[in-house]
Amino acid sequence: MEQPIDSQNIKSSRIRQNFKIFIVVILICVSFFSGVFYTKYRSSGSTNSPALDNIIAKNHSKSQPDNVDFSLFWETWNLLNAKYVDKSKLDQTKMIYGAISGMIKALGDPFSSFMNPEESQQFSDQLQGTFDGIGVEIGMKNNILTVISPLEGTPAAKAGLRAGDRIIKIGDTITSDMSIDEAVGKIRGPKDTEISLTILREKDNNPKEIKIMRGTISVKSVKVEFKDQGIALVKISQFGDDTITEMNKVANQILTNKSQGIILDLRNNPGGYLEAAVDVSSKFIPEGKVVVSEENRNGEKDDHKALGGDILGGIPIVVLVNSGSASASEITAGALHDDLGAQLIGKKTFGKGSVQQLEKLTGGSNLRVTVARWLTPNGEYIMEKGINPDIDVDLTDDDYNNNRDPQLDKAVEVLKGQMQKK
Repeated sequence: MEQPIDSQNIKSSRIRQNFKIFIVVILICVSFFSGVFYTKYRSSGSTNSPALDNIIAKNHSKSQPDNVDFSLFWETWNLLNAKYVDKSKLDQTKMIYGAISGMIKALGDPFSSFMNPEESQQFSDQLQGTFDGIGVEIGMKNNILTVISPLEGTPAAKAGLRAGDRIIKIGDTITSDMSIDEAVGKIRGPKDTEISLTILREKDNNPKEIKIMRGTISVKSVKVEFKDQGIALVKISQFGDDTITEMNKVANQILTNKSQGIILDLRNNPGGYLEAAVDVSSKFIPEGKVVVSEENRNGEKDDHKALGGDILGGIPIVVLVNSGSASASEITAGALHDDLGAQLIGKKTFGKGSVQQLEKLTGGSNLRVTVARWLTPNGEYIMEKGINPDIDVDLTDDDYNNNRDPQLDKAVEVLKGQMQKK
């Protein structure tokens, strides 16, 4: 949901991708974009439906642990099949999916999850930047279902959802005991259908119901606007399949325009592919500098370094962040801050510091599992802490309602000062 965290380029036996998310994890409703992740696709050897008999036949003898007693599982399974009153509900495939989901939920990690074939296809569609839904990234914050960020121009943004909104009801269902994937399942749906979310906003104790008409979401991840006095405002909304290509185009536009300063706007960017975050950072950071470090379960570190071609290096830059900046956007902000001394302006970021791996399972399902943590070049682990801005600037309800942007105004002021010193 953290790619944004790029298209899936196979490196030896795996494709490294930064997840989303901060789940992450864009809904179709999007929770999938909220994390940094990489993928590892393996041949499943079969396209059969992963019902119980097939799963047992293919996998039981391969890796059955000797020290685990599964008798309780089979006892419960057999009792349900023998006694449950509504036989029509005894769908063995769904029961297996539910058992796997429960096993992963027991880890207490909101960024690890099981995706059935339908959810896996939706996830793939989302990474390509076009899907049906409301266009919002969600995640868990202090065990509360929370909006990480609404994507710019989507039904969620137009309806007034904001980063940090706590979702307490989806339709008539209370979310207190709901997982991210369960919430995604309830929020997603075909275009031209309506969903209502009841939210609590920071500093407001009165629940607010927001009705949103689902639509087709098409996300262009990088945009540039050339402002007065040679300033280029670059907005990256997510680190997706098109981010590297679009950023290359924007970088060339900036050079052609002879811009004297850059504002990189990562606000409400829920993350995405790791490769895209490294590539974007490499436009500014000299080759060989560490962009981000991964630390695995054994404490071993793998440094991802700038790739070279820092064609925008030397141009003064400031970075806008807020609580909707998660995962891959935090990687980029942290790298520019630590390696170049770029000032961060806005509010503290979301705090998504883990790495997910996407494993292809039998029958078209996928497992998203947390395999590492990531650290900034200075060695900071930002999980649940986020990255504090150098200059803290709030965006109030009054600012929002009157189309004012004091965070951007401050960024322009600071950048002009840097440009004058150059």
